Amino acid sequence: MRHIDLSQHGITVADVRRNLAPAELYAEALRIDARSAIADSGALIAYSGDKTGRSPKDKRIVRDPASEHDVWWGTVNLPIDDETFQINAERAKDYLNTREILYCVDAYAGWDPQHRLKVRVICSRPYHALFMHTMLIRPTVHELAEFGEPDAVIYNAGRFPANRKTQGMTSKTSIDLSLESKEMVILGTEYAGEMKKGVFTMINYFAPKRNILSMHCSATADRDTGASSLLCGLSGTGKTTLSADPKRLLIGDDEHCWSDSGIFNIEGGCYAKAVDLAPDTEPDIFQALRFGAVLENVVYDEDSHHVDFHDTSITQNTRGAYPIDFIRNAKIPCVAGHPTDIIFLTCDAFGVLPPVSRLSPTQAMYHFISGYTAKIAGTEMGVTEPQATFSPCFGGPFLVWHPMKYAGLLAEKILKHRVNVWLVNTGWSGGSYGIGKRMSLTITRGIIDAIHSGALRKAPATPDPVFGVDAITSCPGVSADVLVPRDTWADTTAYDVTARKLAGLFAHNFRQYLDKVTGEVALAGPSE
Repeated sequence: MRHIDLSQHGITVADVRRNLAPAELYAEALRIDARSAIADSGALIAYSGDKTGRSPKDKRIVRDPASEHDVWWGTVNLPIDDETFQINAERAKDYLNTREILYCVDAYAGWDPQHRLKVRVICSRPYHALFMHTMLIRPTVHELAEFGEPDAVIYNAGRFPANRKTQGMTSKTSIDLSLESKEMVILGTEYAGEMKKGVFTMINYFAPKRNILSMHCSATADRDTGASSLLCGLSGTGKTTLSADPKRLLIGDDEHCWSDSGIFNIEGGCYAKAVDLAPDTEPDIFQALRFGAVLENVVYDEDSHHVDFHDTSITQNTRGAYPIDFIRNAKIPCVAGHPTDIIFLTCDAFGVLPPVSRLSPTQAMYHFISGYTAKIAGTEMGVTEPQATFSPCFGGPFLVWHPMKYAGLLAEKILKHRVNVWLVNTGWSGGSYGIGKRMSLTITRGIIDAIHSGALRKAPATPDPVFGVDAITSCPGVSADVLVPRDTWADTTAYDVTARKLAGLFAHNFRQYLDKVTGEVALAGPSE
């Protein structure tokens, strides 16, 4: 089944090469893409052109009577009408039909056979085919023979621009999704991550309809008991680093679903940041970027083909995609039972959140909807000021429903399966950024280990007077001196002022959700 007829999708190209092996896609990439190369590690080096990251302002969802009352319209989900979608789809197909050769990837999203989505990717670049071969779950020979018609189709015509004069277009880039036809059209961007997140967006719509919670999180399991846990957190909080735990099995690093049977990874691969990657700090990821993997937008030495992971002259967003089974401690298949623990990670650069807190179900909903972390601002007149960042459900750009839909499912499953929920601060202690110090990885790993061992379930705690959470005051292997943040500040008055400031930022951000959130959840946040 090397070739496939795609005329039912409006594709008339005779030579459509289906599910080519990585070695064939390497050969095709080197033949077609002049800039493609093979790194000395064996990974394929590819370039995405002008766009080296996602284009969230160019993402559109078809506003259709069947789904328009489900979608959380606003800055995340911008509407287009079906006619505009069809114009863009026709434009994409017209471009694809001018190619002599196309590539088709048929694969699955979701490791649970009961809930997996059959995805078809149609593209003109071998790099894109290899990327999705890596990021989706690869079917067996028998499964591919029985694949049939897909549940969802991606038309990747990213080398061809959108027509800016088409109604609703804001640039030459357009990423359009129809929830009714389960089709995605990509124009004007060759960044491969758009396909990955497009699949996640579809699942974020369809999974909750089946009482399945889709989440932007990593997941691990105990090697001996199989007990699983989830790690939610925005960029820079330590989600990837802490999920790469040699004491545990990796279920997945980015996207998961929680069904009535347990949790399962949506993806068949990992898409890791590659900037400053080194074998001593990220050994598992470093060794995974070998033959069969894709290195995106990296700089390499033309003589040795050795990649310089510190060189960000092309982009800060250098990345590597590799099959999850390239990770030594991966749990294959990537499924597990219901989690015992859910951990919300935040890097609080204000330095006022406790290192570890126990959350009630309503507090879990509040902090899940808030999705807080803090980033470090640039220096101005010699002063640095942390910047609060809130991303609902720790994955705002990929939500389709209102955040309360996901938070409600979370609370329902927490209560049903008696799951412990924790808020872990991987940020600053002893003062804000510039005064205090960032929590050491040793401390954070000690906290995570204590959560997984069950040692913190009955540990002593005290209510935080500002944030209301139960701050743990005794943790094995962690000095009690760091567990109550106010006690770590030399200037406790400054702590009080900073804590109230952050509480106010939480409250201000949460006001946008009050139309759909119950009063009990709204009151579970910090007191201003």
